[in-house]
Amino acid sequence: MARVLDVYNHDCLAGHLVQDDGGQMVFDYDASWLNRRGAYAISHSLPLQERRFKQKECRGFFGGILPEQANRKTIARVLGISEKNDFAMLEQIGGECAGAITFLQEGTPHTGAEDTYRDLGEDELYAILEELPRRPLMAGSDGVRFSLAGAQDKIAVRYVDGKLSIPIGNAPSTHILKPVIKGYDGLVFNEAYCMSLAKASGLSTASIIVGETKDKAYLLIERYDRTTNDKGDIQRLAQEDFCQALGIPSESKYQSEGGPTLKDCFALLRAVSTVPVIDLIALLDAVIFNFVIGNHDAHAKNFSLLRLLDGTTRLAPLYDLVSTVYYPELSKNMAMKIGGESRSDLILPAHVEKFSGDAGLGNALVQGRVSELANGILKAIESSDQSHDVARKVATLVKQRCESVLSRF
Repeated sequence: MARVLDVYNHDCLAGHLVQDDGGQMVFDYDASWLNRRGAYAISHSLPLQERRFKQKECRGFFGGILPEQANRKTIARVLGISEKNDFAMLEQIGGECAGAITFLQEGTPHTGAEDTYRDLGEDELYAILEELPRRPLMAGSDGVRFSLAGAQDKIAVRYVDGKLSIPIGNAPSTHILKPVIKGYDGLVFNEAYCMSLAKASGLSTASIIVGETKDKAYLLIERYDRTTNDKGDIQRLAQEDFCQALGIPSESKYQSEGGPTLKDCFALLRAVSTVPVIDLIALLDAVIFNFVIGNHDAHAKNFSLLRLLDGTTRLAPLYDLVSTVYYPELSKNMAMKIGGESRSDLILPAHVEKFSGDAGLGNALVQGRVSELANGILKAIESSDQSHDVARKVATLVKQRCESVLSRF
């Protein structure tokens, strides 16, 4: 027998996610949404239409909402479902997701009456962080229904006036909390430093706070897909990452596995951005910044589109900026090649020239921007906060990489 989830965009019924009798996941837009004034596609990969979307067409978007890799397997075990069943997982944890999408049982009123928050004290936060490897996203905890993409441990929280709380039901969060990861020395401080360095270099990035509970450090990242109205209510903003927008499943996010290329990313942004002239340069800066600092994990799910309340679509602020080269055991190949070269330490002007053509940008502009941004990063390093030992080591590494890039360009 077919099973149905109502898919809400903000507080409006946008469509229905169905697991048909054959176990396939399909999607239909609701007629009320199609006929709604100002209606828009919930994904670039799912244009407004009456025709049903087959699993192959809709899985990239809906599956892209869910966690990945080991966390997905663990959550499935905790919930007693198949790790490959996107529908069942969205049914269980699809209350508070990235963007403005929420999932409810068919026919369940979207009243928000059961949506609330539970205050999070230091002892409980510590206990949650201790348990996260065994219970990712707090899956199965009473009333908790949030889903965040990616393979790293994290939880969604509300952070107001310096106090943390856990969203219950479909209540919206304001921040994402990412703890330390065993085996990766100082990852919280590496990411915090790189995010701050990007902001100091003029890039648009999500705001961050480094916190600590007892002996556990964590990174608190302000959600760019949330805003607050005049009444102080938290509002969701529609968003999707580049893989979702291109209809690419999360397990194919790396170029080497058939995922998006930089050429695909620039073409997508050129097609959907309300102000492509500005956003294309912002994406260019992001590519250069990741190349310079040695962030080899900058795949297409680490770039997103954001639909603002005025209806404009923009490149979202940057997030997940980490100098992965700090960890020698991680891949030396970039998630997306630049001009056909996957090794960031081997990038030469000839590769950048080819990349410029792929991105549809002038070579002189791109070559000049490489040098300009590398110099800007060097300047930002001089005044950066290096109070933590890992931050100092990352700063030294990034400085060396900047100098190497400038010697080649």
